[in-house]
This record gives sequence, structure tokens and C-alpha cells, in this order.
Amino acid sequence: MKRLLLISNSTLYGSGYLDHAENAIRDFLGPASRIAFVPFAVHERNGYTARARERFRAMGCTLVSLHDVSNPRREIEQADAIFVGGGNTFRLLAGLYSFDLLEMIRHKVMQAMPYIGSSAGSIVACPTLKTTKDMPIVQPPSFDSLGLVDFQISPHYLDPDPASTHMGETQEERILQFLEENDAPVIGLREGAMLRVEGESVVLRGVTGARIFRRGENPVEVTPGAELGSLLQPMVEAA
Repeated sequence: MKRLLLISNSTLYGSGYLDHAENAIRDFLGPASRIAFVPFAVHERNGYTARARERFRAMGCTLVSLHDVSNPRREIEQADAIFVGGGNTFRLLAGLYSFDLLEMIRHKVMQAMPYIGSSAGSIVACPTLKTTKDMPIVQPPSFDSLGLVDFQISPHYLDPDPASTHMGETQEERILQFLEENDAPVIGLREGAMLRVEGESVVLRGVTGARIFRRGENPVEVTPGAELGSLLQPMVEAA
């Protein structure tokens, strides 16, 4: 049974790195202690790894970064769980293709290896990276990502501000544009929110809510504790 913890953001205003998610991570990992870390979303991977390693050490875990070993595939085989960090989603996906890790990670997670993603790491758990807000600073071979879930995530979701004088597109407008061309539902995951996936169950966790967008329907507001499975199924076109 697949198990995923998909976090909107690694740092919440007023707290430190992963502080707001610590209890959820500890509960999710259980006895798992050796974590394979995917740092490909950032350019300076040594500093990023040091920060993540120290944070997971405080949770009783040993974190090994895939950029720091001679055989990343072997490290994944030896790990108890995998953590895919945030940063630029295009760079992250390009790195996963470059190291030929997509199929292996997909297989391990579908065989019950716990998967934790934060921001970009949550997006690549989806079918594609098309709901990222990042600039395409590199070009991955494809927009297709891990496909561990059937829906899309738009992390760091910001509600439209009716008092704003900014004339650019809101995050909601960009999601609606996505749905003009694609069928997969999208969950706008506010900062402080996360999804816990256990098999077919998808439960919203954290301290803030989320907004679910489905093609041809009005958005639905959901609050922490809600089971979202039925709301995240693609629309079935009438015959």
C-alpha cells in the first residue's frame, strides 16, 4: 500500500525548517530511520543537505543525500523512506531523469516505501509538473513526473486578494487555465497544510485548509481532517 506525506512548504512563517511538520513526519515515519534525500531541486546541494540532515537527526533519523553517494539507486534500495525536498520543480524533475530514478522511486513507493515530499517534492509525486509556479530554468526530458497520485498539487496556495491592485494572474486563475486543457483535479494546498496518503485514502492535515478544483465545477473549500479521496477523482464525461 502506497504511503505519502505531501507537504505544501518546508518553512512556515514564524517557525524553523520543517518545525510545523515535525509531528506529522514522526507519526508518518514510525520506526523508519534511514532516509534517502533527493536534493536536486536546488543548486547548492551540500548546504541544503546539511540543513535537512540536521533536522532529521533531531527526529532520530539518519539522512543520506543521493548527490553524495556513488550509487543513488543502491542507496534508495537500502533506505527505509525517501524525502524529496523543495526548490525549483523543473530542476528537480530534470535531476530525477538524469539519474534515471523515476521508475525506481515509483516502484519502491508503490511497494510501500514511505515518501515525503515538500513543495516541489510534492508536485513531482503528481502525474506532471504542470501545476508548478516555478520558472523553467532547465528543461527536463518530459513534464511527466512520478504519478504516485492521480491528482495535481499547487503548493503555497494563495487566495485571491480582492484589495490587491496587482493585475497579474492569481494562482486560482492559473489553476483554472490548467483545467481548460487537463482533466486531473488540482488541490491548492495552503502553507501549513499537507496531505497524508494511505492507499486510496487522502486526508488533509496541518493547520490550514485547502481548495479543490475540478474541471467544470466550482472550487470546494476543505478543512484539516477532511477525507478527500472522492473529491480528487477526475470528472467522468457523460456518454
